[in-house]
Order: sequence, then C-alpha cells, then structure tokens
Amino acid sequence: MEFAALPDHLCLLVPAVRDALRPLAAADWQAPYPGSSAWSRVELLGHLIDSAVNNHQRFVRALIEEELRFPGYAQEEMARVQSYRTADPAVLLELWAGMNAHIAHVLRQVPAGKLETPCWIAAYAATSLQQVALDYVAHLEHHLRQLAGAANLPYSGLPWPPDGR
Repeated sequence: MEFAALPDHLCLLVPAVRDALRPLAAADWQAPYPGSSAWSRVELLGHLIDSAVNNHQRFVRALIEEELRFPGYAQEEMARVQSYRTADPAVLLELWAGMNAHIAHVLRQVPAGKLETPCWIAAYAATSLQQVALDYVAHLEHHLRQLAGAANLPYSGLPWPPDGR
C-alpha cells in the first residue's frame, strides 16, 4: 500500500472494526485475546489507543520540524497505570475510533516534500515519516486481527513486523 492510500484505508478500517467489536460481551472484553495469555482484549484496545496517541504526535511533530527525535513508550507501564483492564470498553472503542479518524485527517495534510522527513524513535535507526505511518498501520492491523479476526476487515497487505527491521 502506498502512503497516499493510508487515510482512505483508515476510514474504511475504523468503522469495520467498530462494528465487529461493539457486540462483544463484557466477559469477552476481559478474556485474553486470542494468542495471548497476558493482556485482555480491553487492554489490547488500550495499547492501540496508546499507539495512536504516540503516533499522532510523531506525525504532527515531523510535519513541524526538519527531523523528528521521539522517545519510545513503555507499553506495559502505560497499560498498567491507565488501568485499561477496568475501563469501559465502549468508551475506549470510541476513543480509538476518534483518534484514528483524526490520524487519517492528519495524514491527508502531509505534503510530498515531508514524506522523507527523518525520524529517530527511541534507539532505532532513522526512518522516514512515510515509513513511520506505514508501520503504524501495519502494527494496527496486526493487533486488530487479534481483536476482531480477519473477517470483513479491510487489509492493507503491509507486513508486521516490517520486513528487514
């Protein structure tokens, strides 16, 4: 998938995921998601909110600056201190959907000349703003397939983990 297609893809993916997850019962949200023995579905959704928040800041800051230097984030600690396990899944689902709708809007604002803005995240080698956005969607889809299965979810074809990194 090309960068230019990401906003429209997110705008298809978000409502499909919301529709797939809304009917889950409370017990389903509290159970470990398929393939996990640690996090519940609601905690994984919280992780996707944290990912959206962090990546939103990466995208915006890379648009403002000539280069981005951004810390990683402590995903386990973030999930713990926000008590995602006890949060209302319906509230988290709407927050996640709203964040990703806004990320689609932000990605539409990226001019071609900013796609190669160098981005250093944590101790990783520099990559481009374009690649950060592609990796965000690949990571998102990886976890959404764990949460909602693959049925009826639009898929970009982006690999996770990314090839060669």
